[in-house]
Amino acid sequence: MTRTRRPSPQTVKVLAALAADPSTWRYGYELGQQVGIKAGSLYPILMRLTDRGLLEASWESDPPVGRPPRHLYRLTGSGLALAAQVAADAVERDRPGVRGELRSAW
Repeated sequence: MTRTRRPSPQTVKVLAALAADPSTWRYGYELGQQVGIKAGSLYPILMRLTDRGLLEASWESDPPVGRPPRHLYRLTGSGLALAAQVAADAVERDRPGVRGELRSAW
């Protein structure tokens, strides 16, 4: 049985940031700075999304001299679909007259 529940507000922020330019590979540190999430919360989110097939993860191929390679992340097709659904749900939820219980799960 698959669990279906809404993503956390932090996960929604990460999905939205990645969906803004879905074809671009992004560093975790850069994402954390953009969305205001610290590493201790961000990296578990990135790992969970990757494990669920919503993100692709890759190692940096040409790191700067003296720096170890970093992980890069971008949305998969499924991840982009989830990001779009989450954004649509937020718009629907914010419409006047829509009750919170009617929100869809992911």
